[in-house]
Amino acid sequence: MRKKVLLLMALTLVLGLLSGCTQVNQDITAESDGFWNNWFVWPLSQLITYVANMFNENYGLSIVLVTILIRLVLLPLNIKQLKSSKAMQDIQPELQKVREKYSSKDANTQQKLQQETMELFQKNGVNPLAGCLPLIVQMPILIAFYQAIMRTAEIKEHSFLWFQLGESDPFYILPIVAAGATFLQQKLMMSGTNTSQNAMMPQMTMMLYMMPIMIGVVAIFFPSALALYWVVGNIFMVAQTIFIRKPMMKDKDAETGGTK
Repeated sequence: MRKKVLLLMALTLVLGLLSGCTQVNQDITAESDGFWNNWFVWPLSQLITYVANMFNENYGLSIVLVTILIRLVLLPLNIKQLKSSKAMQDIQPELQKVREKYSSKDANTQQKLQQETMELFQKNGVNPLAGCLPLIVQMPILIAFYQAIMRTAEIKEHSFLWFQLGESDPFYILPIVAAGATFLQQKLMMSGTNTSQNAMMPQMTMMLYMMPIMIGVVAIFFPSALALYWVVGNIFMVAQTIFIRKPMMKDKDAETGGTK
């Protein structure tokens, strides 16, 4: 888990540096320079505009539909990531026993710890890096989509439902829903684990509370178009997690004979 978090942070930093050199604060156009703009942000901006024009320039509906489309495209990667996360959760008790067995910090003991840990992974068919690939593929797409929303000038000029897309939600409904859906999605990711397993994965417990707060606060101050993207994306992820993890939990119950 720690390696995945560090990898994600490094990837975010690289993407931040990449996008920071591509006129990130300027509206995206066909004349925008740079690989990032030409191959990621501009095509997604065009897709948003194309879908909006299909519905009488309804950019709010376009953001909803394109968000769902992107999430569907990324669905196979998300399934792989969820299965990897579930597998890592299942072996946490055994993994903790191995760590306690080789708690000494000398080089020989640490080598034995790594060897037995890898054997445990192989025995249970767990690849600790399997959840990283979906993150690596998803991050550029999602960041580019975020920039496409923020940098498409036409979006700022339109309204959707009760809010102006270029301004923050005056009633704070979108930030609350975005934060709530994020919390629910994180909670569902941890479903099927007990207190001791959660204690072994402090990063997930921290994310359970930090992510909703962060998204909710940012959504208060950012344009409603971005908050709408988060709301739709997170609700989709909640539904996805329910439909994917429920069969996984049934399979686990079947393997254990239905015992608790």
